[in-house]
Amino acid sequence: MNKRILVTGAAGFIGFHLSRSLLDDGFEVYGIDNINDYYDVNLKNARLDILNNYRNFKFGCIDIENFDELKSVFEKFNPCKVINLAAQAGVRYSIENPFAYVGSNLVGFVNILELCRHFGTEGLIYASSSSVYGGNQKLPFSVDDRVDKPISLYAATKKANELIAYSYSHLYDLHTTGLRFFTVYGPWGRPDMAMYIFADKISASKAIDVYNNGKMQRDFTYIDDIINGVKLSIEKNYSCEVFNLGNSNSENLMDVVSLIEKNLNKQAIINYCPIQPGDVEKTFADIEKSEQMLGYKPTTNINIGVQEFISWYKKYNEKLL
Repeated sequence: MNKRILVTGAAGFIGFHLSRSLLDDGFEVYGIDNINDYYDVNLKNARLDILNNYRNFKFGCIDIENFDELKSVFEKFNPCKVINLAAQAGVRYSIENPFAYVGSNLVGFVNILELCRHFGTEGLIYASSSSVYGGNQKLPFSVDDRVDKPISLYAATKKANELIAYSYSHLYDLHTTGLRFFTVYGPWGRPDMAMYIFADKISASKAIDVYNNGKMQRDFTYIDDIINGVKLSIEKNYSCEVFNLGNSNSENLMDVVSLIEKNLNKQAIINYCPIQPGDVEKTFADIEKSEQMLGYKPTTNINIGVQEFISWYKKYNEKLL
């Protein structure tokens, strides 16, 4: 096996951490990202600055919707495995800008699949999402549950990814593994996600919006546990599977707010709001299949995870002042 891995979305939160971990393991990594302005590009560039310090890292500013540019990467680099983390993220933004999701999450995804099959790639590991479970009432969410009632376009595109990947595995014997990520957080995290927003606003003595009047539960999963799960998926390279990657522990949102307050040593001003369209009240991962088939075992509890995130947040934002 060659040690060349293509990571799409390499300047993103998960893509950055995965690329750095693979580089530390001695892999050659070609990262691509379109560095869009969905959130602060300075954060994306700061992540890239770290990756660019590695001799075994190459980067291309490429959009996966651009088939020809993507094809040139496959021709030059000839990856053994492809990890597709590039996607238009965000449940709520999909209501405002649906075409961004069709372009990146559907057209871009098929481009990746087509090139993987034509270049004989050994395996494709791709990001799905816990949002595919939609309004499912049965908890915890199992990969055996039906997921045909998505309540956001983002969720629908991620379910579509799983279906399209299945067809490519069936038709072309392309190995594909879909990973349903559950509320990933940690250092270098996304500023559009609740934990970062809360830290920002509490620090600035601004009110935080807490939806569903605070009656929300999320399976918060620390970034290191997610990266471990992705690397196990790369190693196993199953012919066609989907796995949950979560912490298997659903936290009350208000408990997480309290932890952020504690680590910032500052009290939140809370503005309670009704639930937003596309949001679900609870997420909770059943990880039995991931434990058995991948050897996946999350180890970071929410207390340590929030402490690590806030520690990084303070350092990063000090540099910006």
